[in-house]
Amino acid sequence: MNEQLWQKAVAFHGHDCPGLAMGVKICEAAWEKLSLNQAAMDEELVCVTENDACPLDAVQALLGCTLGKGNLLLRDRGKMAFSFFNRRNGQKIRIYFKMKKPDGMSRRQWQEAILAASIEEACAFGQPSFALPEPARHFASYTCAKCGEQAAESRMRLQNGEILCGDCYHSYQRGW
Repeated sequence: MNEQLWQKAVAFHGHDCPGLAMGVKICEAAWEKLSLNQAAMDEELVCVTENDACPLDAVQALLGCTLGKGNLLLRDRGKMAFSFFNRRNGQKIRIYFKMKKPDGMSRRQWQEAILAASIEEACAFGQPSFALPEPARHFASYTCAKCGEQAAESRMRLQNGEILCGDCYHSYQRGW
């Protein structure tokens, strides 16, 4: 485990914990399996995460995948799994954290065990079950007729002849 990477992840996350250690191990696996040589500067590397937990902060800090750049997407399944897509060379991989905490092990011991494990001990590898998401797009903003706030065109809805944001739009559903 690279101590410098660990400290960078801890600084971003705010504290050390087993979940962050899982994320660092996922990042190490992505670096190795995708032959990465730097963090994403733009959208050349895309991460689709299946959770919104601590490991995700390591992905942001170490791999440069962020919501703001549009190269971090949440597909919440509650799993410690991350699919990575390299737009430059077409490589893709799904990395699942497979280690299980032994009974009676303290949080500190568990964190140390994760960091000491090899990538193969910690992770399982496969292919994403979905295609590479399209690049982020820029949309015009429209003003909601009800609350007066602006929102992206792609998030606005038409109801009773008015353009409404997602908060003001009342969904019509009949049981399904």
